Amino acid sequence: KEGVHTPRAHRPFLPARRAKMETKKAQNSVQCFGRKKTAVAVAHCKEGKGLLKVNGSPVELVQPEVLRYKIFEPILIVGQDVFQKVDIRVRVRGGGYTSQVYAIRQAISKAIVAYYQKFVDELSKREIKEKLVAYDRSLLVADPRRCEPKKFGGRGARSRKQKSYR
Repeated sequence: KEGVHTPRAHRPFLPARRAKMETKKAQNSVQCFGRKKTAVAVAHCKEGKGLLKVNGSPVELVQPEVLRYKIFEPILIVGQDVFQKVDIRVRVRGGGYTSQVYAIRQAISKAIVAYYQKFVDELSKREIKEKLVAYDRSLLVADPRRCEPKKFGGRGARSRKQKSYR
């Protein structure tokens, strides 16, 4: 019959593609998230050569410059040698830029601890974790504070309209 559409007729199977997919080896990787207020950062950590990217661009381009040093804190605390063996790619969304930076640094810290726990050894993981917690606990533990919703009878969550008794 003419006009009958067969989905594979115009696109033959490519054996080269299958061979390429089969040769791709499973890499050691972990995925961790960091949160601050409404910002969520997901860090994908895998074995590599010390690459650190945020939303696809190098971490050196993160603005504002003052907050960029906050992202470098886990690297400076733990040491550059720990980060030389891994590539970390971070996706972040939500919140303002300060919250995003705090979420990024938490995601990076949690990812490096998880990677060392899963693929290296327990002793080095414990050392890294102790260094990070000694410097700042929020590098590994999320801050549970959230914005309180507004109530009736006032302009905000707690403020009320003034009363006069005369």
